[in-house]
Amino acid sequence: MAYDKFTVLKSTAVPMPIENVDTDQIIPARFLKATKREGFGDNLFRDWRYNVDNTPKQDFVLNNPIYSGEILVGGKNFGSGSSREHAAWAIYDYGFRCVVSSFFADIFKNNSLNIGILPVQVSPEFLDKIFTAIEADPKTELEVNLPEQTITIVATGEKESFDINGYKKHNLMNGFDDIDYLQSMKAEIETFAAGRLY
Repeated sequence: MAYDKFTVLKSTAVPMPIENVDTDQIIPARFLKATKREGFGDNLFRDWRYNVDNTPKQDFVLNNPIYSGEILVGGKNFGSGSSREHAAWAIYDYGFRCVVSSFFADIFKNNSLNIGILPVQVSPEFLDKIFTAIEADPKTELEVNLPEQTITIVATGEKESFDINGYKKHNLMNGFDDIDYLQSMKAEIETFAAGRLY
């Protein structure tokens, strides 16, 4: 399934300075019955967003209208716990295209990259600067430049580089998942295969 190409994203951000956010908190297990990627955003952080009577919890950041944007800024060790792909699906379906943290669980990181979410790992010091900037001004914008592999606090110009696997970077910039990547090489594969026939 192809997704939107990711090159440069400039957006406000939603701050969630909570450490050790696990995949069951991102999308509780009772919502994993569907097999399509659509609809999971409605239950993103379900138990943190809503009371048992389904009314929004006013003190949760996603229910606070002053915060918005396509970037979610999380605390250290984001996406730990079980390996459910649905956690990444829920974040994407909600509208986030980038998650920033000082550390990601490996499986969550790979699941995100596979569906078009860019996980940007920064130093703890730079993460603190981001949280401080958003706290001072909820309209603070971040610029995530995938080709240059940098993230910038637009108001101050402070930036930091981040790492990403070359193959995953190529796919993100082209809006490819693994199948799309193979499809993009169809002509080359057919030519190679033809040369192997006897």
